[in-house]
Amino acid sequence: MSHPLYVAFIWHQHQPLYKSCETSPRASGSLKNYYLPWVRLHGTKDYLDLMLILERYPKLHQTVNLVPSLILQLEDYIAGEAMDPYLEVALMPEERLNGEQKKFILKSFFDCYHRTMVDPHPRYAQLYQQRQDKGIDWCLDNWQANDYGDLLAWHNLTWIDPIFWDDEEIAGWLKQGKGFTLRDREQIYRKQREIISRIVPQHKKMQDAGQLEVTTTPYTHPILPLLADTDSGRVAIPEMTLPQQRFQYPQDIPRHLRKAWEMYKDRFGRTPRGLWPSEQSVSPAILPDIAAQGFEWICSDEAVLGWSLRHFFHRDETGNVFEPELLYRPYRLETPQGDLSIVFRDHRLSDLIGFTYGAMNPKQAASDLVGHLDAIARSLKHRQPQDGTTLAQPWLVTIALDGENCWEYYQKDGLPFLEALYQRLSNKQDIKLVTVAEFLEQFPPTETLPAEQLHSGSWVDGSFTTWIGDPAKNRAWDLLTAARRVLAQHPEATEENNPDAWEALYAAEGSDWFWWFGEGHSSNHDAMFDRLFRDHLRALYRALNEPIPPTLEEDVESHETQEEEHLPQSFIHPYIDGRGDEQDWDKAGRIEIGGARGTMHRSSEVQRLFYGLDHLNFYLRLDLKAGVKPGKELPSELHLFWFYPDLTMLNSAVPLVGVPDVAPANYLFHHHLGIDLLTESVWLEEAWEGHEWHPRTSRASVAFDRCLELAVPWADLHIEPDSSLHLIAVFADNGKFHSYLPEDRFIRLQAP
Repeated sequence: MSHPLYVAFIWHQHQPLYKSCETSPRASGSLKNYYLPWVRLHGTKDYLDLMLILERYPKLHQTVNLVPSLILQLEDYIAGEAMDPYLEVALMPEERLNGEQKKFILKSFFDCYHRTMVDPHPRYAQLYQQRQDKGIDWCLDNWQANDYGDLLAWHNLTWIDPIFWDDEEIAGWLKQGKGFTLRDREQIYRKQREIISRIVPQHKKMQDAGQLEVTTTPYTHPILPLLADTDSGRVAIPEMTLPQQRFQYPQDIPRHLRKAWEMYKDRFGRTPRGLWPSEQSVSPAILPDIAAQGFEWICSDEAVLGWSLRHFFHRDETGNVFEPELLYRPYRLETPQGDLSIVFRDHRLSDLIGFTYGAMNPKQAASDLVGHLDAIARSLKHRQPQDGTTLAQPWLVTIALDGENCWEYYQKDGLPFLEALYQRLSNKQDIKLVTVAEFLEQFPPTETLPAEQLHSGSWVDGSFTTWIGDPAKNRAWDLLTAARRVLAQHPEATEENNPDAWEALYAAEGSDWFWWFGEGHSSNHDAMFDRLFRDHLRALYRALNEPIPPTLEEDVESHETQEEEHLPQSFIHPYIDGRGDEQDWDKAGRIEIGGARGTMHRSSEVQRLFYGLDHLNFYLRLDLKAGVKPGKELPSELHLFWFYPDLTMLNSAVPLVGVPDVAPANYLFHHHLGIDLLTESVWLEEAWEGHEWHPRTSRASVAFDRCLELAVPWADLHIEPDSSLHLIAVFADNGKFHSYLPEDRFIRLQAP
């Protein structure tokens, strides 16, 4: 029997619990106090349109995960019971805005990727450029009421997905462009609620029709293995520093699962089959509860499978795995409460959609993804006992990722990309999109993964370091543990007679607070997340009539950044135009050069260095002192040298005159990219035998205007994915060494 290549897309829809238990003047009466607007804004941009686009291609089946705490927040907005600070000022007459509110609007109402959500709209772009070029203080002194009124309207309009732009009212607002009144903004908010109200019914409709499978997540998105035992963090990282107090409340796991199960039944009129464990975090300890609740399958990441099998998934230089027969199949997990199936996502394919394709031409991106699927099918055919032109076994490629945040970086919120992708997949006979449940029903797993062998880890490197182990994260766990112990001392406080205490606990057990604490992730709202976490814990103590510990009045961590080096926070996709757009480089690594000791400090031509990557390129940016020009204050050449510490390959010395015999300038390197700063021309060389350098073709791009920006394609380097890279930048004049940076460290990257 021959088979197509089966592909399961799983879109994970989740937002943190922005609703506070604290009272607020803003949330008087029946209104609930929301600290941030992202449920409302993503609700109008990212949840409904994804389903409406898919519905146009009935041959394609997919899976969508809706987190219970997200649904509850959507329902608050639908009912008109939610009020967030962005909505508060949007629904206020612009003439009544005070100085603090105006400053908040200027700081916050451009919170989106300007290239895709601001620049296409002339009036919004005009306001943005005024703030960027002239500054907030100038705007405060010169803007009139109508400027604020238009900005309040446009921030809400741009978060309405383009698929709705043919709506008569929305089209009218877009055509109007400016002169928006309070009445207009009230109508825009009404339209937002109207769109949000269609989200769950549309998912139910498509699930009832058989095109969609809807799954759920533990109630407030907790990391279940850490609820079972925070010591599970040491499975992947044996030397991990754990919180002072051990959190060990496995009895909370069935509570989260039961609440998610019951909520799903109420909204969808059936029981769920699949569970998306929060952050794809799994461990042997949580499996019995999942099976006992009635779930049939779960999903996790290829890193977890690799740890479980004691196998590292190697990829070729195009990113395709060498062992597809291990990854592209479901596995059976046996528990005393019944069997579970588990599928593991292809991490790289998922990341390409989540972090890279938005920077590409939509049709090229769609073709690239289909090309990867075709390559997987060819690889599987080559491994069959007998050669054939079709697949003899049913293989399943799982692509699972965040279903909301990436589209902000795509043209028209991903519509051209998804249309191109879905049309190509609809036309292919040898690729079939399925829901996970329908695949498992037809092809139950034939391979058993012993439950005790399942690795305890998440999608992030197969560990829990994103949520525990850092000093700030550990402090938060200690606060949570103390509150949970107080609740345990009140057996009379049941979920039935004291629901406020339990709801506060569930909220505090959510994963999102720990994600933002400490190293690894940061946003403009870190202090807000800190406060929200402590709000939930304070609410728990109040519900139990217990004194609130003074520690809950203090920030879990300081929110002032004082480091000289900031590590990359996520993939970046900068436009290489030499202008150093702040949003393009916001998540990049950064090293302050001008304040460091050494040669660059004395000459001070370079003030800071940014670096980052995506699946297409690695990126470098140098910010220079004002007025510095190459060939005058700055040397005329920049040379990048790098080597791969984990790979055995030929390396050569820096081919410049006068290189000092000090590390790391006297190291041997594998690649050399030369840049003529006067002409912006580049050349690439690779180390050869006899410490020679051999020319290579390069498609690197460079631009020098306000700053120097550079993109070097990974395709130029011909290295395996996941390879570590150590880089230095050397300035020279006519081949004569001048200086290098950073002086006290390498720029360290890892190929995706």
